[in-house]
Amino acid sequence: MCADCPSRLADDLEGAFPLFLEHHQDLVYNIALRSTRRPADAEDLAQDAFVRAYRALAGYDRARIVELRPRGWLAAITGNLARNRSRRRVPATADLDAVTERADEVVPLPEQELERRETALEWRRRLDALPARYRRALELRHVDGLSYPELAIALDRPLGTVKSDVHRGVRLLREVLAQETEPDRQEVER
Repeated sequence: MCADCPSRLADDLEGAFPLFLEHHQDLVYNIALRSTRRPADAEDLAQDAFVRAYRALAGYDRARIVELRPRGWLAAITGNLARNRSRRRVPATADLDAVTERADEVVPLPEQELERRETALEWRRRLDALPARYRRALELRHVDGLSYPELAIALDRPLGTVKSDVHRGVRLLREVLAQETEPDRQEVER
């Protein structure tokens, strides 16, 4: 990410926006993908988020753009769009693009792929079991790497509150992991 993106945007929105998009597309797409769980829907959501961001920036004065914390701001836009879409969600259909493989891709061994998927599903299940406020805070902080000030912007909460939400979310995950491993410990002790 480039530290001078906000000032570049303030000076030349149209010229600087492609670089801004390039710097933040992974963040926006990853948030969208976690929300939609379908690559095609995530691409649409990410595109809508950047369109909204561009339109908003076009209406901001220079000082507001220069003071912008883009990662938190984009995370907020993406999260809000995802919530709005989930309220009017249509039943999912099969995504055939996700099924096809390209010949030049490195394909892991079946057991490696199975293990990776099982681990990802276990963590997804653990995160989904958390209350939404803690889950979102954890995902933005530890998956997307937002700083606490960016997190406060993304979630529209005070800094101390988001720090507390992340801390409580981690504590809840630790408790879940301890409960999951407790039967294993009892088996070993027998």
